Amino acid sequence: MNKTKLYKQILLVLPILVLTGCEEFLSTEPDSTRATINTPKQVSQLLTTAYPQGGYVVFAESMSDNADDKGRGQDDKTNRGSYLFEEVEATVDEQDSPDQYWAECYRAVSVANQALDIISKSSDPSKYTAQRGEALVARAYAHFMLVSFFSKFYDPQQPNTDPGIPYVTEPETVVLKKYDRETVASVYQKIEQDLLEGLPLISDGSYTVPKYHFNRAAANAFASRFYLVKRDYAKVLQYANAVFQGNFADNLRPWNTTYSSLSPQELNNVYSRANQNANLMLVETASWVGRYVATYRYGMNYSKWREISAAESIINGGASWAYPLYTQGDNNYLIPKLNEYFVRESVNAEIGVGYVMLPIFTAEEVLFNRAEANAYLGNTAAALADINVFVSKRVDNYKASTHTVNAASIRRYFGTSNLRDGIINTLLAFRRIEFVQEGMRWFDMQRYAIPVTHETVSGSAITVPATDPKRVLQIPQSATLAGIAQNPR
Repeated sequence: MNKTKLYKQILLVLPILVLTGCEEFLSTEPDSTRATINTPKQVSQLLTTAYPQGGYVVFAESMSDNADDKGRGQDDKTNRGSYLFEEVEATVDEQDSPDQYWAECYRAVSVANQALDIISKSSDPSKYTAQRGEALVARAYAHFMLVSFFSKFYDPQQPNTDPGIPYVTEPETVVLKKYDRETVASVYQKIEQDLLEGLPLISDGSYTVPKYHFNRAAANAFASRFYLVKRDYAKVLQYANAVFQGNFADNLRPWNTTYSSLSPQELNNVYSRANQNANLMLVETASWVGRYVATYRYGMNYSKWREISAAESIINGGASWAYPLYTQGDNNYLIPKLNEYFVRESVNAEIGVGYVMLPIFTAEEVLFNRAEANAYLGNTAAALADINVFVSKRVDNYKASTHTVNAASIRRYFGTSNLRDGIINTLLAFRRIEFVQEGMRWFDMQRYAIPVTHETVSGSAITVPATDPKRVLQIPQSATLAGIAQNPR
């Protein structure tokens, strides 16, 4: 175990309003006048905002088994409501709220649809091939995130006829357009259609900073995630293998080498930079998570860290994780990742908006996806090889001949004779620690229908099984103006 270090009223779709940011974080805003957007470059500028610039990390992490009740700490509506599986009474104007994320996803969809409309009406649509590809994949991604949070999670063994979310494919031309919820299955079909049509069209050469857009690596990473949920493992392999031309080892975060000498602030500064090979795509996100991740009342304390990090015992040779654990006050723990950039409302204002650059897709996720697919396809040797590539970048004083994960170590740790199941459990455990405090654990808990129990300092326990409707985020009240039915409770 590492030694602890000390460290001091909205409609379905919003108008295209660009949140104030920084040029270092996001490319130049598009011209606000629709009539001036008539070149591929201008459409590309428009598409810089075709990504949800709202945060999901706080509510996703708080719902997961990575959080505990510390008894005190930063009181935040989204953090509290999500942990207690109560209605989050935070509006679209409040950063990190489910309502804001809903609105931001549909704002991103609106931008993508406007770009596609401009392209379709141009005198020569063939000049906009790359822009069309980005718009289609961005539209697919926003809907994928919406249906993952606001609908019953997709299960390929079920008909998925539960209510999904509106799949919007046309620009809004009226103030109160009515929308119907489609089925989850229908939403997935349309996501897949947009993704498969758009991915081959993407060209990295059309971007100034490719990692701020759906570049080819990021689009293939998205496809590997999408088909992992669908459990189409042959396609997971296809798209995961298309992410890198070289090997994965050179593209993973160097936690046990370069990162090991960095201070907390240096880690915060480097983790979400575009020059890090592991970051396949970054999105500027209005969020307070960079400021409060350690101090939220419902978050990671030391006992929870011991639970999350216990998977190091799967590794032979007495391995210890190289992740640097820091404290920020009593029982407030974090691994420095997301640095806040604060934008004041005006030069002399005391208030403003906090932003983080959020890694939406990473090399680590793709490696895990490939290993999981190989395990289910019976390629256990390939799955173990990928797991050991991951371990080689995550263990202190790593020695290839000593720090290994093999069939024997997996069986010893999990007490199972089923190697495939043991590999899956290993991957879930390694994914849990790799993405801690990034919200990704919730996706795995939904994929595998893992129940969650949240205890409170008062002694009560909230147990939420996989079938509990509270695991599905509530449709915002404001969306009912567009005729969208809310989720049952």
